[in-house]
Formats: sequence, structure tokens, C-alpha cells
Amino acid sequence: KVESLRQGIVPFFEPGLQDLLLQTQQTGNLSFTTDYEEAIKDSEIVMIMVGTPTANDGSADLTYVYAASESLAPHLKDGSIVIIKSTVPPGTNAKVRELIQKKTTVSFELASVPEFLKEGTAVEDTLHPDRIVIGVENELTKQKLTILHEPLTTNIITMSPESAQMCKYAANNYLATRITFINQIADLCEQNGADIEEVIRGIGADKRIGAHYWYPGLGYGGSCFPKDVKEIATYAASVGESESLFIKIDDLNTMRIPKLMTKYERLVGGFAGKTVAILGLSFKKNTNDTRVAPALTVIPWLLAHGAKVFTADPKVPADFKNPYDAIKGANVLMLLVEWDEFVGLDLAKVASLMLSPKYFIDTRNQYESAAVLSAGLQYKGIGR
Repeated sequence: KVESLRQGIVPFFEPGLQDLLLQTQQTGNLSFTTDYEEAIKDSEIVMIMVGTPTANDGSADLTYVYAASESLAPHLKDGSIVIIKSTVPPGTNAKVRELIQKKTTVSFELASVPEFLKEGTAVEDTLHPDRIVIGVENELTKQKLTILHEPLTTNIITMSPESAQMCKYAANNYLATRITFINQIADLCEQNGADIEEVIRGIGADKRIGAHYWYPGLGYGGSCFPKDVKEIATYAASVGESESLFIKIDDLNTMRIPKLMTKYERLVGGFAGKTVAILGLSFKKNTNDTRVAPALTVIPWLLAHGAKVFTADPKVPADFKNPYDAIKGANVLMLLVEWDEFVGLDLAKVASLMLSPKYFIDTRNQYESAAVLSAGLQYKGIGR
């Protein structure tokens, strides 16, 4: 990956990043290396941005954070600042400081500056963030990091490192809670004839609630929300908060897809012997990241229940890129990700390609049921 980046090639899909990489390399301000000494010896600020996957016990696995800390320590210059941008639980800085001090005699400062970017809009989120949260322990470090981030935004919020670390967990857990909440409301809508999209318009007009970030569907996925909810749930249990809301949110999200797939199986008269077209293999649109993507649960479930599956995705390796190729001969169509290529399908063409019972399961509520039905298809959305 480092060699790919050196050649100006981003080894994954993120809108706008390829152009930004080339532009920045041309200025001479960006280079890549696997040599710690080369990267760190003259640096005033060093950022740790490594993965913190969930350990088997549900806690954050800080192996990579600690390994990076030990590797960078011998090369620090006196007075440098080490920033932890990885998502880590409060209290991590003390251990990192201890590890670094064992391998260096120079003075240094530690800070926590969590990132809040979203895959699919990472470039925009980085260059035009809503806010920058800086967790520091002294005024000089605060001043230096404020100067560093001022070109990006004037909304810089400083606090203790522990508060900054909790900010990241709190933000992601709140957003996951919104998704789980609206899915619970959607389930009730299916029992009483209400339409979840109409409900969202109604509650979203309340300024205390807002119309943004309501995504009824198969639950949250990706590299952050599932991990961060599990980690905060485990952390809550470890400090005696065994009745934590986050434990329930994690459970509800884990069971979301199996619950819906059981419902869909009844709806279509069983999946055994049927062909299912799956549109979307990433966990969301505008990324090729498949970590905790709905397809990773949906497809094995379908295969285990006797279905034949064909897939389409514009960025993730699939059976087809063209959705119509995947749809041809399918008895059931499942829209899992609202890629632009999938939200403007010619419904008459879809109907002509599919075989009975011609069920269109729209897990992203991108189509109106009347239009789908008039094309000769059967329709099932979320909460409607």
C-alpha cells in the first residue's frame, strides 16, 4: 500500500482522494515511508492513526496503538507532540506515555485529537470539518495544535484528553442509537399502516430532533459504529454499568438482519430454489469498504436457506457491475446499498427481466411503492 501511495495511487475507493493525493504530492509536502526514523526524527508533531479493532471480549484492542508508540519513541525529537487520533478508551494516554518513556529520554507531550470523518465523504469532512476536538494537558500544546488546525476551521474545541476520547465514542454511539431507534419505530409502522418516511418528516421538523441522520434499514455497519458500540458497551459493563443502553443497542443491531430475513422468507414464500439479485456489497455508498456490510450477513443467510445469489456493485468485486445483469432471471431483488447506479432503475425493464414472484425488497426506501407496483413488481420497503 505504501508503494502504491508513493506512485500516486490510492489503494481503495474514496471520492476525491485520488486527485487530492496527486495535488499534494506535487507540492512536495507529502511523502510515504515505512521507516520510523526517516518519518519522525525531524517532526514536531507525530500522529498515531492505527486501527483499534474489537477484541474477543468486546473491548478495544490497543495492540497497534501500543506497538506504534514503542516504535516511534526512540526517534522523537525533544519537545515534540504525539497525537493519538485512533479511537481509544479514556485512560489510554497514560499507558502510551509509559511505553514511550521507556524508550526515550527526550521530553514530549501527548494529546488526543479524534477524527470524525465519514467514509464516502472523508475528503470533505477532513478539509471542512464541523469541529476539531483537541484533548490536551497544557496551554502550550493547546496553542500549537490550535495553530495546526486553524486552516481547517475556527470551531476548535479544547478539553482534557479523556473528554476528547469520550467525545468520539459518544458521537458514534449517539448516531448508532438514532439508527437503532428509527428501526424500532419502523418495525411498529409495519404493524399499524404508518409510513416511516412520513414519520421522519413529521418528527424531523422539530428543531430539537432534526431531519438529518435517519436511516431506517438493515442496521448500522462499517468499520466504526459496530466496533465503537461494542467497545463502549463492554466498557460500561467493566465499570459496573451492566444495564447500559449501549448493550441493548448492540444486541438489537446484531439481530436486525436475521429478524428481517426471516420476515422476508415468509413474504416471498421461501427462498429455497429461488434466485436473488443483491445490489450493493459495500457497507454504504461511495466506498468499497465491506466491513460489517449488510451483504456479509444477507448473502450467507440466503445461501443457507437454499437461494441462488447474483450480486452487483460499482466498486466492490461482484458478479456484475451492471445491475440489470444481476437482476436477469431473479425471483427476488434486494437493494442493500443506495448507490447512484441503483436508485434510478428502469422499473419496467426490471420487471421484464425478473421471474415470478418478482419481489423488490427495498431496504433503503429509495423507491415509491406505487411506482414499483405499477411496473408489475411486488414491493417491500422498511417501515412502510
